[in-house]
Order: sequence, then structure tokens, then C-alpha cells
Amino acid sequence: MDRIKLNDTLEMSRLVYGMWRIGDDTDTSIAHIQNKVSACLDQGITTMDQADIYGGYAAEEILGNALTPELRNQIEIVTKCDIVAPMGRYADVSVKYYDTSRAHIFASVEHSLRLMKIDHIDLLLIHRPDPLMDHNETGAALDEVVASGKARAVGVSNFRPYDWDLLQSGMKTKLVTNQIEMSLMCHTPFTNGDLAHLQRLGVPPMAWSPLGGGALFHSSNTGLREKLTKIGAAQGVDEAAVAVAWLLAHPASILPVLGTNNLDRIKQIGDAAKVEMDRQTWFALYTEALGHEVA
Repeated sequence: MDRIKLNDTLEMSRLVYGMWRIGDDTDTSIAHIQNKVSACLDQGITTMDQADIYGGYAAEEILGNALTPELRNQIEIVTKCDIVAPMGRYADVSVKYYDTSRAHIFASVEHSLRLMKIDHIDLLLIHRPDPLMDHNETGAALDEVVASGKARAVGVSNFRPYDWDLLQSGMKTKLVTNQIEMSLMCHTPFTNGDLAHLQRLGVPPMAWSPLGGGALFHSSNTGLREKLTKIGAAQGVDEAAVAVAWLLAHPASILPVLGTNNLDRIKQIGDAAKVEMDRQTWFALYTEALGHEVA
């Protein structure tokens, strides 16, 4: 499994295991969670993607209950903050909102450390752009989180280039990634400037929902599904591996975040790294995704 360097002290596995739905599984026992992590490690997948809000603010604790010192030392933990929704520990709020204030960031970090039973977060992301963000306050808070050792690195999620530039202008620490939605179902970042912005900065992006939340395989786009199946059959992998390999082929060093509760499917995540994807194959899939040939 390839590894991607985000800064001088942090590397992550090229494929990332996403824990968005970990609390939705019928089995959230310690043993089952450990089996999921071990299945990832067997493939060289060492990076686990979390967020405070996942599972109604419960997913971090589910992971934390399963972490032994040995497992913790083998993985990198990504988590996110700033979404406040009326559930879990915020059940009494009247409206869903974003909070990028210093107080909220620090409180969220402490919750994450406590729930996951860890002494530092490897990568902390601001989950959504906040229309009320004071970039100087938020930036200084993120700088302080890194300086304190509570996070090894910081980044953002779902930011547009102008959101990124605003926040970075209020920081000393370099933002190391932007986790955005990218897939054959959501390919606009390839042409709207989002990916180009990160590529120009030399910042590896993370891709959430790289299979379109599963919609890719239930899409009415039969041409795309048939093309994925044909390529996969020729290389001994399934359609999902080919769809993820389409992202891996891009020179921006995209890190796809793949989430599934099915242990057999987890064991196949690494297949994407085996797929050979030349330029013509990439464009054949892109053409099917667009629904027409490129101009």
C-alpha cells in the first residue's frame, strides 16, 4: 500500500477506512471493531477516518472502546469538528449549525481525545465551511491545537478554494488536506477548480463517498456500470475497485475514504491499488460518467 506524506511528521495510507457508519452496524462489539481495523491493517490500510458527529456523536467512542495500545500505535486517526446538530451531547440545541469558535474547537478536541482514549489526533479537520467563521480566531485555535501536541496536523473538509485561502491566511500552520466529495458520480471537482487549487499547492486531497454512497452501482447509467464491470473482469477485481482506481490514477495523489460495515468488503478495499489505469481507460470511464465525449 502506497503512503502519502502530508507534512514532515505525518504520513497516511493511500486508501483510508471511513467510519461514518460504524455505529449503524448490528454488531458494534469490541471484537468486531478490532476485526475491521485488523482487516484494514492486513492490506496496509492504516488510516481511520472519523468525525465527532458520526453516529450521532457516538462513533468515536465505539472506536475508542476497541483500541488497544498496540492497535493505536499502528494507525492514524482522522477526525473532524464544527457541526453541531440536535442529537447526542447537543440534543438540547434548537437548530443545526456550524461552530468554528476557539471554544468549540477546543471542546471538540477534548471530547474526541476522551472518547477515543487517545492522547493526540493525527489529523483534525474543520468539517464544513462556517459562514460565521472568524478566520483569525479559527486559524489561531488550529495553530494552538497543533502547538499543544493534541493534533499532529490540521486540514479542512468540503472547503472551496476561497474558504481555504481565507482560513490559511489566519494561520501559521499549513493546512495539509481538504476532504471533498469526488467520484465518478461527483466529478465536478476535476473541472471546477477545487482539485486544481489543491494540486497547485501540492496538497493531497481526500475523497469522501468515492463510490457515490453506493449509488454508482444502482445508477441508471448502464454504460458506466458495464464499463466498470468489463475493466474489473479483465483485471480480476470488482467494479468498486475500478471506480476507486479511477481516483487513484489522478496526479493530485487523491486519498479515497471508503466506508463499509461488511467485513468481506473491507478485506477487498485494497484491490483498488492493484488496478492498472491508463489514460484511455480513465477517459473511457469519464466519458460514460459525463454522458458524452469530451469536447
